Amino acid sequence: METQTEHPRHLVYFADPMCSWCWGFSPVINGLADHFGDRLPVTIIIGGLRPGTKSPMTDAMKSEIRNHWEHVQNRTGQPFDFSFFDRQGFVYDTEPADRAIVVMRLLNPRVMLAYLNSVQRAFYAENRDVTSDAVLADIAAEHGLDRERFLLALGTEQARIATQQDFETARASGVTGFPTLYAGDTESGYAMVTTGYRPLDGLPEILEDWLAMPPTPSTGQVGHA
Repeated sequence: METQTEHPRHLVYFADPMCSWCWGFSPVINGLADHFGDRLPVTIIIGGLRPGTKSPMTDAMKSEIRNHWEHVQNRTGQPFDFSFFDRQGFVYDTEPADRAIVVMRLLNPRVMLAYLNSVQRAFYAENRDVTSDAVLADIAAEHGLDRERFLLALGTEQARIATQQDFETARASGVTGFPTLYAGDTESGYAMVTTGYRPLDGLPEILEDWLAMPPTPSTGQVGHA
């Protein structure tokens, strides 16, 4: 797993802004980021849930996704706007939102996690179309970015290449689902914290214990023998 960070130990968060379980996990990753701050910073890798989708959602797909959303809402308490499923002809292409998160890393990495949260909230709780570059730029402006600069950056080849590199990092790391969270460093390696949703309860304590240990080659899962 190759990540770019100046910190020896960090969390690596594999996510997608249009993944409902990642929206459910949002309070968890935010809680960890708030708890640890610069002691254990979060590196975000965008995995690509459905990049390049061309066909509009069918009724069967709407039903399946709605079931997922209801499950996530019941498990996590996160808000969802189910009027999304009244949309006609919506193409569930995650690539534009994926690219927007990567662009935020290029322009202002310190607000990347907050921007990811805002894009998720816009899609799931506010029924905004985050496949639209204009909407993604509007949300970036809410975080202090110049809207036109962000729009221009979204359309660059650099942004597309960087996004594909994130997808490839996720694949090369063996990540097959989101959210997935690892902890580690480039020298000792990485151990899994969770694959799939896990509540915040107990996680800060587990990671505090891990931080207190001297770096050793990582195998397996944080908090387990």
